[in-house]
Amino acid sequence: MSAAFLAGASLVAAACGSSSKTARPTSLSPRNPNTSASSSPATGSGPVDVLYAGSLVDLMNNDIGPGFHASTGYTFNGTSGDSGALANEIKGKAVVGDVFISANPSKDVGLEGTANGDWASWYSLFATSPLVLGYNPNSKFAKALETEPWYKVLAQPGILVGRTDPATDPKGVLTVTALDDAATTYNEPALKTLGRQPSDVFAENTLVGRLQAGQLDVGFFYGVEAAAGHIATVALTGVPSSLEAKYTVTVLNKAPDTAAADAFVEYLLGPAGAQALAKQGMATMKPLSVTGTAPASLQGILSGA
Repeated sequence: MSAAFLAGASLVAAACGSSSKTARPTSLSPRNPNTSASSSPATGSGPVDVLYAGSLVDLMNNDIGPGFHASTGYTFNGTSGDSGALANEIKGKAVVGDVFISANPSKDVGLEGTANGDWASWYSLFATSPLVLGYNPNSKFAKALETEPWYKVLAQPGILVGRTDPATDPKGVLTVTALDDAATTYNEPALKTLGRQPSDVFAENTLVGRLQAGQLDVGFFYGVEAAAGHIATVALTGVPSSLEAKYTVTVLNKAPDTAAADAFVEYLLGPAGAQALAKQGMATMKPLSVTGTAPASLQGILSGA
């Protein structure tokens, strides 16, 4: 990998990295006991802090966030990152949040119980999005990706691949699984090696920018972020169809503003949120899958009543 590429990558990382957050004074608001799925989300003012999977950056910043503000008056204040890294920061009190959106339910489970700080006691699986391979149309490998099997193209020398860290990000785990499965199925040992090269690992919320800037030939994405970023993709044929994001949402038990958090969940899971998710090709859960005991104030929207 050239020095020029590394220098360019550093610049993109600085431009695209997620912002850090510190605790802020917040006046606590009571939950609205009259909220139901049939009504609009409660209105109010001030920020709602949403910690969310980096694959949803464009969706949150360009659609959900502005729509939520217009509908309720609350201000969307988002922090994106690898789901596992965000969960660790929540437990370490490095970030303050009202709502947590993960790309895999295991990250919610990791916040449950006394040993984990009792940050979460429930979560709802609300949408899924498949793992896909995105590519830069100006890459010298673009034509091959459009005409040849993806696993043969990725086995070619010199291709610049981007993926996320399997130690912290669910998508990173799925990517390694896809590469390992393809390596075995199609007798392409180079793919197994590719899944273990640390030089290919980048923060989730920088991959789209790197690909669009031409610093990567290909990258592993969820369909939702590829659609939002207008990224050309090829399907990962020959690997399990279960390789997908499983997006969950919960209100953190120590949320500074539970009223604002409830309003955000109601918007996300309501008609306007569902429309925004569908527009990006996400499959929404009907009915919603809920694990644990959600607060009474959200029972209506979670039950679909």
